[in-house]
Amino acid sequence: MAIIFTAVGFMTALGLLLALVLVIANKRLYVFEDPRIDQVEALLPMANCGACGTAGCRPFAEKLVNGETEPARCTVNSKSMNEIIASFLGVDLGASEKRVARLACDGGGNVAYVRANYGGLPSCRAAALVAGGGRGCSWGCLGFGDCEVVCGFEAIRMNRQGIPVVSEDKCTACGDCVTVCPKDLFSLHPISHRLWVACVNLEFGDQAEEHCEVACTACGRCAQDSPEGLIQIRDNLAIIDYGNNSLASKVAIERCPTGAIVWLEADGSVVKGRDARKVLRKGALPVA
Repeated sequence: MAIIFTAVGFMTALGLLLALVLVIANKRLYVFEDPRIDQVEALLPMANCGACGTAGCRPFAEKLVNGETEPARCTVNSKSMNEIIASFLGVDLGASEKRVARLACDGGGNVAYVRANYGGLPSCRAAALVAGGGRGCSWGCLGFGDCEVVCGFEAIRMNRQGIPVVSEDKCTACGDCVTVCPKDLFSLHPISHRLWVACVNLEFGDQAEEHCEVACTACGRCAQDSPEGLIQIRDNLAIIDYGNNSLASKVAIERCPTGAIVWLEADGSVVKGRDARKVLRKGALPVA
C-alpha cells in the first residue's frame, strides 16, 4: 500500500509541476494578437484565392490591421464591404485596378490543325505528356478545360471550339488557371490591358499558319502602325510593352492578316482588325 501511495503522490506532484511549467511558459511566451484581425477576417469573402497577394484571407486581415496593405487589394470583396473594412480600421480604401486572367491563344478546333488523335485521359496536363497532345501547334491550347475545372469562381467556360473564355466580372485573378495550364498560356493582367496578342507560336510566316490559321506570323504590321515602343517583334512574335499601355489603341490590330492581335472590350467581345481573315468554319478541322 505504501508503494501505491508513494507512486500516486509522485505522479500528482509531477502533474502539478508540469502544469506550473505550462502556466509560466504560457505567460512568458504569450504573443498578443490584435482582436481586430478576427473581426476583419469575418468581413472578407473567405475565398483564400490569393488574388490580394497573400496566402489567404487570414494573412490579408493581419496585413490590413498592421497597416501593410489596403482593403481595395481584395478584388473578390464588394466595394461596399471593403469600405466597411476601411471605416472600421480608420484607413483609406485605397485603389487597386482589377486584374483578370488572359489567354494567349485563340486556336480553337476550327482553325488549329490536329496532327494526331489523342485518346487518353481528357486532361490538358495528361495530353501534354503524350507528344504534346496531338496539336500541330506545340504552343497552343489543348482544349480539355483543366482551367475551367480548377476555377473556383466559375469565371472560365469552354466555347464550342474548345477555347477557354474568361469572364472579367467573375475573375478574381487568383491564378489557379495560370498554375494548371501545361502550356503556360494564362497570365494575369490589369483590365486596362485591352490590346492583346492571342498567340505564343514562335514559328515564322507560313510555318506558323501551317498549324493554325490565326497564328501570329511576325509580319510586323502591328509594330509598324503603332506608336514607337509599344510593340516589338521578338522571336517571331508580337510583344506588347504594357509600360506604354497609354499608347495602345485599335490601330494596332487593323492590318493584322490573321487576327492574332486583338482588342478586348469590357463586355467580353473580341475585336479583330479590318484585314483579319474571316473565319467562317464552325466545325472542327479533320485530323491532318
